[in-house]
Amino acid sequence: MNIHRILTINPGSTSTKIAVFENAKNVFLKNIKHSNEELAKFTGITEQYQFRKDTILRNLKEDGQDINNISCIVARGGLIYPISSGVYEVNDDMIQDLRNSPIGEHASNLGGLIAHDIANSLKQVKAYIADPVVVDEMEDIARITGHPKFERLSIFHALNQKAIARRYAAENNEKYEDLNFIVAHLGGGISVGAHRKGRVVDVNNALDGEGPFSPERTGTLPSGQLAKLCFSGKYSHKEVKLMIKGNGGFAAYLGTNNAYDVEIKAKGGDEYAKSISDAMAYQVAKEIGSLSVVLKGKVDAIILTGGIAYNKQFCTFVEDLTSFIAPMKVYPGEDEMSALAMNGLMVLQSELEPKIYKTK
Repeated sequence: MNIHRILTINPGSTSTKIAVFENAKNVFLKNIKHSNEELAKFTGITEQYQFRKDTILRNLKEDGQDINNISCIVARGGLIYPISSGVYEVNDDMIQDLRNSPIGEHASNLGGLIAHDIANSLKQVKAYIADPVVVDEMEDIARITGHPKFERLSIFHALNQKAIARRYAAENNEKYEDLNFIVAHLGGGISVGAHRKGRVVDVNNALDGEGPFSPERTGTLPSGQLAKLCFSGKYSHKEVKLMIKGNGGFAAYLGTNNAYDVEIKAKGGDEYAKSISDAMAYQVAKEIGSLSVVLKGKVDAIILTGGIAYNKQFCTFVEDLTSFIAPMKVYPGEDEMSALAMNGLMVLQSELEPKIYKTK
């Protein structure tokens, strides 16, 4: 059997995860933390490109990983134009949109750019992205808001949601495409998606804070109060945006975006911390309930994943409210690095045809 070595790259706001797989086996994994002092030198995420690339190459070299033996590189996709689920080769159109995103700036935009540059320095190596956050499989009715100037967008943890749903299906000797799931990714941002027979037909825009509030995002706010605040003259546009995404949720109520710290406080008898944590779980459960209607009550499983899924008290709270809908399965953490690698492996083994990205 041929051994394929796959490099995976997953840039986050304050870290860059890298891994090397030999087929399905993970042989190297590193979560590189970036300090506030390091990132403060850059005015925007795009300017971090060379710094992040150099850091990746240095860490690979220090561990003795020879990039000349890499078969392909798969990165977490960024904020490009909405696309269907799948693996996409990084091409000129994608590079243009990763550098000048039509949606907004996010660290994941760097993934495809760095992967493409490293691949170009090697022989016969291609760079791909897989199931980026802009995967859009929403039904048209789910896009309508209540005013034609506004439209609901599909921006969510597509890679991990689909990988975990496929894992559940495989563990139960079923196909992802034959089942219905409600999957909640519980991290710095929270996304809850309705998976109908392999397609995410409805999901909240986790990037902009729609849906349940999270450790650093407000979730959906009362629109009248938000409009009043925006025109109060007390806050700039930038300040309001930061209030919604970055300084919302736990950060606003409790002064920290660290969900584990909140969990410890709640377990230690801090009633206020517990009430805020319970409120977040309550909102997650409400979102799950609303999506059960989208699936007409035919839900094979409710799946919780992401870092907060390690909090058993949180998960139990959600399960108590939603157990009448479907059984719950919890997969703590995220499996994004493995998901990226498995997508690359399927391409290398000709089990999956990479798609072509075209800009609008």
